[in-house]
Amino acid sequence: MGLLDDTLTLDMVRSALSGCSARPGDPGTNGPRDYDAPATGGGAGRRAAVMVIVHGPRERPTVVMTVKSAYLPLHAGEIAFPGGKAEEVDESLLHTALRETFEEVGLSIDSKHVMGGLSPVSTLSSGFVIAPYLAVLDGTPTLKPNSEVAEILRIPLGALLDSVASDDDPEHGAMHDMYTFEHTVTGGRKVWGASARILKQIHDELAVPGPRA
Repeated sequence: MGLLDDTLTLDMVRSALSGCSARPGDPGTNGPRDYDAPATGGGAGRRAAVMVIVHGPRERPTVVMTVKSAYLPLHAGEIAFPGGKAEEVDESLLHTALRETFEEVGLSIDSKHVMGGLSPVSTLSSGFVIAPYLAVLDGTPTLKPNSEVAEILRIPLGALLDSVASDDDPEHGAMHDMYTFEHTVTGGRKVWGASARILKQIHDELAVPGPRA
């Protein structure tokens, strides 16, 4: 076991990331049509949002990730956070993340449990710019996958973060700051790309030395 797996608690996650907000120029909670995504993949970036769900047990918090269905046209079979592209019905990118989370894993999250937003990340091949949000929940929520989700993974957050490594896959070299994460729960499959860069942000926030609540 590593440093975070040995020490991380749900209260530490809540303390370190509470009030976390997107940096200047990030999508934040503005309406998705007000967010001018930067060009990615040779074209205008498409807007999307995901929800990073961290829940109990208190002494060894768990993060929820999904394995995307093999039948999806984009990112099939990849490990990702619940979420998806912004739709016209969405009032904000936060609303996108909440709606998609309910659709994909059957979990309705009250906005009071959303700690804030992390910096946006881009996908390697599909041209999406993703706004990540973080929700911290006590207890273990009941989850139910829809047809877009092949499997729901509940992964010990500390152990997953401790596994951070540079992504040395030459096919992923078109983007900078590429990482991988893995755990026995992922069954030998690595988290990479945009999802890994979201995890790296959380890793860096939690790995800062100093007292935690």
